[in-house]
Amino acid sequence: MPRGLPKAVKKCLEKSRDSALLAVETYNKPAVKFKSGGYIVLMAISWTSLFHAVFFKQKKKPFYKTNNRFDKKDGDYCYWELSTCLKEYFKTDTNNPIRKNLEFFVPLRNMIEHKSLPEIDSDIFAECQALLLNYDKILYKEFGEKYCLKESLSFALQLYPSSKSLVNAIVENPSAKPVVDFIKAYRTSVTAEVINSGEYSFKAFLIQVANHQTKNTLPIQFVAYDKLDDSQKTNVNRVAALVKNKFIQVPVSNKDLLKPGIVVQKVQAALGNPKIQRNGKEKDKFNMDTHTRCWKKYNVRPENNSNNPEITNADYCLYDQPNDNYLYTDDWVDYLAERMNIEEEFNSLYE
Repeated sequence: MPRGLPKAVKKCLEKSRDSALLAVETYNKPAVKFKSGGYIVLMAISWTSLFHAVFFKQKKKPFYKTNNRFDKKDGDYCYWELSTCLKEYFKTDTNNPIRKNLEFFVPLRNMIEHKSLPEIDSDIFAECQALLLNYDKILYKEFGEKYCLKESLSFALQLYPSSKSLVNAIVENPSAKPVVDFIKAYRTSVTAEVINSGEYSFKAFLIQVANHQTKNTLPIQFVAYDKLDDSQKTNVNRVAALVKNKFIQVPVSNKDLLKPGIVVQKVQAALGNPKIQRNGKEKDKFNMDTHTRCWKKYNVRPENNSNNPEITNADYCLYDQPNDNYLYTDDWVDYLAERMNIEEEFNSLYE
């Protein structure tokens, strides 16, 4: 650690950088299943220590106060937690994408700290990557390049995320539902501008190319999307579209839509496979009859033999004209899993 900083600042920076490096090491270890969980907890420690270092540099004491006296516990000062640090650092800049990214992880850390939920790893990969890149950005802004992690890391968070969705997470682990609900609710609460920002959620694609023309060319170079001019952005978007199309060998009709039976299976699994007694028999809580009552109650599609079968709620259901049936979306599964978890809502179907 270079000299020249006050002792309190140096100690916080050392702790911060060590925690960030441990976070990346934890995430990238192949055998570790507590991947996102360990990473988020360590990055929360890292960010908190970074803010403490910033405040000490600014001659502020990041301690809680009561009646103008600093609080102590077990003989030590009570340091500001991450949420308090965010309020102090960003102040009135409430829609800052870096702040929004961190505010996503504060409650998420508390929810998963004592759980193992590898099922959500792939879905929060983009926010996790942004959490690290933002850390280096603030480190550079406040303390200069010599403190940055980019000299210590070759390519952070190196594993490709899988294609599993949050729906898969609930199916595989019903106890993940509260966490999944929080993730969805938080993403819905932030503005489109924040969601599309690379500082909130980092997304990238890699294109394999032929060997480089010169031996001195870097194998991987990173250029931030928001630093490109309009013509460069157009080229990137065109290449991205070409890459997507390259892998579509044969068009598949209704590829991401679900038949009613699959919807029933997924919702029942998301609810934890509960059973109920009805007409003297034990049945799955969510069955085909329940599904029919749901699409009627929520006006998702018309009745059978309707003169206008195509009039559906397109977010949840689409009419398949060649096969004269209805197919459903993953959003419909998510919606039903949420609504049917409310006992009063479920009971209202049978009133």
